Amino acid sequence: MENGTHYRTCHLCEAMCGVAIEMKDGHIASIKGDEEDPLSQGHICPKAVALKDLHEDADRLRKPVRRTDNGWQEMEWDEAFDLVADKLHQTRKEHGRNSVGVYLGNPNVHNHGSLVATMPFLRAIGTQNRFSATSNDQLPHMLASLEMFGHQVLFPIPDIDNTDLFICIGANPMASNGSLMTVPDFRGRIKRMKGRGGKLVVVDPRRTETAKLADQFHFIRPGSDALLLMAMVHTLFAEDLVNLGPAEHLVKDADLLRLASLAFTPEAVSQHTGIAADEIRNLARQLASTPKAALYTRMGTSTQAFGGVATWLAYCLNILTGKLDTPGAMLFTQPAIDLVTLGAMAGQHGHFGKRHSRVKGLPEFAGEYPASTMADEILTPGEGQVRAFVTVAGNPVLSSPNGKRLEQAFSGLEFMVSVDYYLNETTRHADVILPPTAALERSHYDLIFSMFAVRNFAKYSEPLFDAGPDSRHDWQILLELAHRLEKRRKGGRLPLRSELGWRAFKQVGPDPILDLLLRTGPYGSDAGRVRGLVQPAIDLVMDVLPTRHPLRGLANLSPLNRRWKALPKGLSLPALKDNPNGVDLGPLQPSLPDRLFTRDGRINLAPRLYLQDLDRLHEHLAQPATDTLVLIGRRHVRSNNSWMHNSQRLVKGKDRCTLMIHPKDASRLGLQAGDSAEISAETRKIVLPVEITEDLMPGVVSIPHGWGHNRQGTGQSVAAAHAGASINDVLSDEQIDPLVGTSVLNGQSVTVKVWRPERQRKRA
Repeated sequence: MENGTHYRTCHLCEAMCGVAIEMKDGHIASIKGDEEDPLSQGHICPKAVALKDLHEDADRLRKPVRRTDNGWQEMEWDEAFDLVADKLHQTRKEHGRNSVGVYLGNPNVHNHGSLVATMPFLRAIGTQNRFSATSNDQLPHMLASLEMFGHQVLFPIPDIDNTDLFICIGANPMASNGSLMTVPDFRGRIKRMKGRGGKLVVVDPRRTETAKLADQFHFIRPGSDALLLMAMVHTLFAEDLVNLGPAEHLVKDADLLRLASLAFTPEAVSQHTGIAADEIRNLARQLASTPKAALYTRMGTSTQAFGGVATWLAYCLNILTGKLDTPGAMLFTQPAIDLVTLGAMAGQHGHFGKRHSRVKGLPEFAGEYPASTMADEILTPGEGQVRAFVTVAGNPVLSSPNGKRLEQAFSGLEFMVSVDYYLNETTRHADVILPPTAALERSHYDLIFSMFAVRNFAKYSEPLFDAGPDSRHDWQILLELAHRLEKRRKGGRLPLRSELGWRAFKQVGPDPILDLLLRTGPYGSDAGRVRGLVQPAIDLVMDVLPTRHPLRGLANLSPLNRRWKALPKGLSLPALKDNPNGVDLGPLQPSLPDRLFTRDGRINLAPRLYLQDLDRLHEHLAQPATDTLVLIGRRHVRSNNSWMHNSQRLVKGKDRCTLMIHPKDASRLGLQAGDSAEISAETRKIVLPVEITEDLMPGVVSIPHGWGHNRQGTGQSVAAAHAGASINDVLSDEQIDPLVGTSVLNGQSVTVKVWRPERQRKRA
């Protein structure tokens, strides 16, 4: 790559920050924020600077390796592809298609090439035993969007640049830069909101980095968010504060929600939540009385025992107070590549509970079972037992509950392959590791996170470095495996037409597909000159064809649709290459009812599966509040899940993998700052240094997510030197939200005591 400044999007979290990378003599000289990026406007967090470290990491695998009795051995690509395809095909042939399991990690959604290749890869494997990080993360939001709006990824996004009240529950965007809300420079945006007289309100068991910016902060007992939100719903109806606003004629079943909320008075839930009844009423009143307001929830409310109900109620509160489809409140995006509409045209709205897992009977969502049951499906004998496994860009041993049981399961597989460029806590169990190129060696376009951005925006980044002839991109690896598996399934040869199709797909790659999607999207070809010729035909399609006819869907999506007339036009891959800083596509705009995908074109305010789950919430409310210690996770701005710890600049400084505990609890347990504490639940236990802080609610302890690099046989030297301990070695994989199938990562009970190594040695 030639010397000078090159512009890219940082791919390390959801924020899509623009970076300006200065190159000198083939090396990265500096990484700074791109001042001309329309979305991030020069903001970056510390992770962006570590792009250099990840690219230059000596521990990163560059060629395929296989496990041997004498350690890991490099192999050639063709040999590796044949070995993997043979093993997976043989397993499927002997034990059935569901004997192969697949896990997809979070980095896949930051990689448009991997996203394009994933579907043909999964189709070639053919298994129903699919898993991903979804059920440890955003699944409650996806289910609520499916049930209420008709599509699993149609998320309402806070219009934070124009709001006057931002209520943040169970989220820490100062550390995450937003999640299901792509919001670079959250601090700057909140500062500007306050400058126009706005207010930030935070509810959380920990006084987070976000909470420290708040005008109003409330501690809440972990796992009680659904009670708080239901009491706010109760208040709205009891005080006649319901005002549906723009959605008034689209909402149905508001009376069912009113009836469901009757028993959940603020007084009834106060003891369980730890929030005074008057404060609960005040939260509801503030949301109702502020015209431009948004209530936002995330990981803390999602990954708990009532995560499904809590997320649904958060959506309901925004709707009941007229905050849906309102500028300054909650709006739907209109991305350049509209995967929501494209999916709906193909009949892919999402689905839930069409089948259930073999061992625990947990519901699938969009074809995936909850990650918490992966170990069950591998360890439990019987028809359909998983005997071979594929992981793609994931480390579930550290990111899923009961990691030690999961690694026991992986170690007993007949065959395992990982597509990953690190020898980590999960891939060390693989028989073959296929390392893809690093991010700076491939092009980049944010297909997914453009759908969640607080402003419509498009940006394409060309590869910064040449990948080299002996390397493969993720999409090349997945397509090659899919092709070879299809050939074996067909007896060694494919029909000529199918074979030519595979070869063309592998040769073309994802970028021409990207160009086609951009050109045919709402901001695509400038249709001004041809509109007069074809508009009558487009109008005929819109007026005559049935609502759900595929051609009508194409017309809806086309830039010729009158709905998109006011939007900027001419977007294509060459156009984005000519604008390396990105293209601003304008603020979020009201879009209802066109954006709804429900069968009747209305918003389902009270889906029956949520109403049925309220019996469980009633039972919880009827139980006395407990004083046992409960555990929550946390995130740091320098960390992203488990794979950012091999950069020295991101892990240096004071130890961040600590047990946070309130002074009262520390005193009661005889703990002092710097002590080592044993945190346990049943037979699962870890040891961590103690950090005493009043930023934590009494009765709550906190451990960060993604650490635990002390396993033997990994190949990440920096991470191993800053190992920490994994919160998922304590969390049970038996505790899930039975409604959704989400892992309970926040609110599990634990025991904490002083750890004395001399006592442990005597016992040994």
